[in-house]
Amino acid sequence: MPIYEYHCNNCKKDFELLIFGKEKPICPSCKNKKVVRLLSACGFMSKGSGGETVKTSAADSSCSSCAATTCSTCGL
Repeated sequence: MPIYEYHCNNCKKDFELLIFGKEKPICPSCKNKKVVRLLSACGFMSKGSGGETVKTSAADSSCSSCAATTCSTCGL
């Protein structure tokens, strides 16, 4: 089951929830049902042709304008 990040429109807090099936998220602080799912950086491990680890997460990007690990626009 995936863990999602949410933002509560009522109390303005961010939180994570483990969601099962069609379960609806509820803010753990104020019990409000009007929450918005946030876009999260995914964690992954990419292997190169020799089996070496290339990158561990999209959040580790050195590019400040996007989440890419290499960028022809930025020259990274």
